[in-house]
Amino acid sequence: MQDNAQTRSPVDAKSAERPLGPALRRGWRRKCPNCGSGPMLKGYLKVRDHCPVCREDLFHHRADDGPAYMTILIVGHLAAPLLGTVWMAWQPEPLVLFTIFAIGTVALSLYLLPRLKGAMVAFQWARRMHGFGRES
Repeated sequence: MQDNAQTRSPVDAKSAERPLGPALRRGWRRKCPNCGSGPMLKGYLKVRDHCPVCREDLFHHRADDGPAYMTILIVGHLAAPLLGTVWMAWQPEPLVLFTIFAIGTVALSLYLLPRLKGAMVAFQWARRMHGFGRES
């Protein structure tokens, strides 16, 4: 009977080297999921082709609309109950309520969007999705 380490494919052996938790934390901070020090994004949402520090290829990502959907999901689930609670507790003027919640939801969305994109790219990197698992 062969040793389990010998029967494992190279991709299986390498997959243990990419823990999900640290990669997601690095992505949330918009840093390279590999080294954690190089910037992942150039500009607001544009992902770099590679990390300027460790040269890890990042162009494989397929984040597409995922970060926007997650942002809408989170902001909506926070804003809707809060809107109802504020209305029931204080009954502010509708224009005041609209202004406060419009500013709050836009600000929260602008804060979350690049962080969720970084986390999504880091998730794909950690799980070797969309070409991240290929050997260079």
